[in-house]
Amino acid sequence: MWYPYARCNGRRHIKVDIERLCLLIGNTRWHWAQYKSATWSFVHTPPDLTKIEEINCEIFHWAAVGKVPTHRALDNKNRILLRDIPIGNLPSFLGIDRALAAWGALRKVQAQSSNLDGVIIADAGTVLSLTKIDIHEGFSGGQLIPGLRIQLTSMAQNTESLEEPAIKELDKNIFPFNTAEAMRRGSVQSLLGALIEAQNEANLPLWLCGGDSSFLFNELRDRQIPMALYPNLVLEGMLDIQERITSGLDH
Repeated sequence: MWYPYARCNGRRHIKVDIERLCLLIGNTRWHWAQYKSATWSFVHTPPDLTKIEEINCEIFHWAAVGKVPTHRALDNKNRILLRDIPIGNLPSFLGIDRALAAWGALRKVQAQSSNLDGVIIADAGTVLSLTKIDIHEGFSGGQLIPGLRIQLTSMAQNTESLEEPAIKELDKNIFPFNTAEAMRRGSVQSLLGALIEAQNEANLPLWLCGGDSSFLFNELRDRQIPMALYPNLVLEGMLDIQERITSGLDH
């Protein structure tokens, strides 16, 4: 749920429900991390400037891969950039969301004291991004694939007889008779194929995050693939980075 904000004393303290706030501006969704009663929670909303206008003080930290609106709360001195993320080999053109997910994954691997050499991060959002992370060398490349919604929209927009179907639970039939079901199943199968092939080639665990991650995770559950589901991995990485910035830790 979205928590309304009231008044603010000072520039960094949000009173009433939320004590701290982080925002990732995505391409089609805005992703919020809210700190209340010593607990972080995550909320995902459509882009809506009124949500920012409800905040009477500047956002604690924020980052963006989508279009950034002009608003006093989005102060550039609080913006998280690639240079704030201490991962080796990050190219200057990499999306901040992929970098934050990579940092979140590295921190989890460290916390788990595992023997993993790395992971493949699959961020299933507007675009399905695959990011290969080596725990010693850092960023090791990746792939970009049209996400589920883009595939369905593209089929509808570029053909005469197809209408865009809703995203919902799939029919169990791999070869459906219904056109909408066939579009859904075909699009999902293309994503599953990309994930399975990437995991097989890299021989690393597959970590899924993003809006469609639970959907894809459920489809892959019986495939005997080493994988984990962390839907809010990007925001979790962002929270760790904002703590480092606030604490003045060196990169």
